[in-house]
Amino acid sequence: MNTKKQMDMEKIMDMEKQIEFDKIKEKWIRLCVTDGAKEKVKDMSFYLSENELRKQMRDTTDGRNLIDKLGTPPLPELEELRGIVVIARKGDCLTPYQLERVEKMLVAVKRLQDYLERGKMYENPVAYYEENLNGMEDLRGEIYRQIRGGAVDDYASKELEQIRKQMAKCEEQMKQKAEQAMRSCKECMSDNYYTFRNGRLCIPVKKEYKLKVAGTVIDKSATGNTLFIEPSAVSRYYEEMQLLRISEENEVYRILYTLTAMVAEGGDILEGNMATIEKLDFIFSKGKLSADLGGVEPSINLERKIILKSARHPLMERRENIPLQFEVGGDVHGIVITGPNTGGKTVALKTVMLNCLMAQCGLHVTCEEADICMNSAYLCDIGDGQNLTENLSTFSAHIKNVLDVLQAANGESLVVLDELGSGTDPVEGMGIAIAILEELKKSGCLFLATTHYPEVKEYAEEAEHVVNARMTFDKETLRPTYQMVIGEAGESCAFYIASRLGMPEEMIRTAVCRAYGEDAASNYMFGENAGGALPKKGSKIKRAKKEKDISALFDKYAIGDSVMVLPDKKIGIVCKPVNEKGVLRVQLPGKKIWINHKRVRLHVAATELYPEDYDFSIIFDTVENRKKRHAMERKFTEEVIEYSQEEGCKCHK
Repeated sequence: MNTKKQMDMEKIMDMEKQIEFDKIKEKWIRLCVTDGAKEKVKDMSFYLSENELRKQMRDTTDGRNLIDKLGTPPLPELEELRGIVVIARKGDCLTPYQLERVEKMLVAVKRLQDYLERGKMYENPVAYYEENLNGMEDLRGEIYRQIRGGAVDDYASKELEQIRKQMAKCEEQMKQKAEQAMRSCKECMSDNYYTFRNGRLCIPVKKEYKLKVAGTVIDKSATGNTLFIEPSAVSRYYEEMQLLRISEENEVYRILYTLTAMVAEGGDILEGNMATIEKLDFIFSKGKLSADLGGVEPSINLERKIILKSARHPLMERRENIPLQFEVGGDVHGIVITGPNTGGKTVALKTVMLNCLMAQCGLHVTCEEADICMNSAYLCDIGDGQNLTENLSTFSAHIKNVLDVLQAANGESLVVLDELGSGTDPVEGMGIAIAILEELKKSGCLFLATTHYPEVKEYAEEAEHVVNARMTFDKETLRPTYQMVIGEAGESCAFYIASRLGMPEEMIRTAVCRAYGEDAASNYMFGENAGGALPKKGSKIKRAKKEKDISALFDKYAIGDSVMVLPDKKIGIVCKPVNEKGVLRVQLPGKKIWINHKRVRLHVAATELYPEDYDFSIIFDTVENRKKRHAMERKFTEEVIEYSQEEGCKCHK
């Protein structure tokens, strides 16, 4: 593909993506059965030949009518068939699986022929494609008779039937001889069964009895205690079986090569069938798409006019989609659409563009009635267009796209531009918008553009061949109605919407004053929902809490105090008073714990329980440590008093 053609394809793909025609294609592709039809849809572009377009439109209508009357056609998949025909023509042998694929395709062809034959009663032109199909009954019958379940059938030929009967008889005799050998040497067997090892029928013999059984050792068990021996009486039949297998293989290959030759001989017919099936698949996929979207056949004209009655966006739910009435052409070459944000302007642009493009691709349109002109190009600039890879801002990307559009636009183009002059200074943006419209008018193309600039509305009122249009808006529900009124300019409704949503009256007054002057602000009718001061709902920084002074807690609990530990309400005795972290140590039955002072309540003070100089080591220390301490008080000693690490004390000598 040369560079220019590649660039043209990229522009077309970008246009299709902007107006969401790529999603229509995705839906269309899912309705195809064959890979050939899917590829054709994927590469589909609008027709520039009137004769070809009218033929494609007739096919779509005929396909839809046949589906409505007879249901979905029985089209087969053709994924492997072309490769199978190529293999057969090269002279290679087809496998039973490949031959079955051919047979199933021919069965499907017969069903499709029957389907189309029924369609002839309605004199539907598509039904006469049946005459281009050939069921190849001889080939289908031969494959069906000789291939079953992915293998050559026993009854494919008399010779094969006879060979396989002899093989079955020989195998039965081998088993009888093996069983006879096992019975005659029962004490030598390690088990009471025979088995096949390395393709030989063997009996399991204990290692120590291998010389008592006449035969050939074929294999042995993992432990080596069992030998698998082919009895001598079986060996003779094994040789006979090998000869029969060679005969069977030769006969199977003869049958497969015969059928392969029949496939190769009918290769042209098979390829013709596949081409017809792919053509029918493409036609019926258009009919299925029409049925799914509820489409109708549009009229095609070369008079540069577009009339859409009750047009719907094909990708929107029908119950949510309010039909659009649209007309352009004759003395009106361009329409400037205005109205509030979320008023449905962009949806209206896409609805018009999509229906026109679908019609020129030979598809039905989602309208009650439509008369659509052929266009040499579909040009658009929709969306913010921001291009980070090329370091383009929204405005820069818009201008770049619009310049490309203006270069390509001519008297046979349809141009759609969204939010003219947006993304920059309003005054300069307005000027650019009018300059773009003037250039479009000079080109003679049909165009639709959306804008918010009041000066652009004034331009449309005064300019020749250009009219205003507005999108209606329900002021009660603040929802768009998606209705277009051609010939009237719309308002943005920004102040009204802001008022209805609760913007304070003072803010709206400031906005009106800045936009239209003091007189307009004094005469403005404020909505009943306009509020007073704007309530503040912003988040606040969460500051860290200051640490509390707990010095007063140091004297709250003394060693020996009886306390209650919450929430279990267990009674314990204070071992260590509150530290700088607000934690104290309490002796409970069988253990000592560290606990926050908030979970402790004084039960009985130590002064009420013990005398003034009471030795609390009696309670908190072990008998062994108390003896060592008593010895240290009387004399020097090498004894060591040890505390556990959790006690928080060092060792003492």
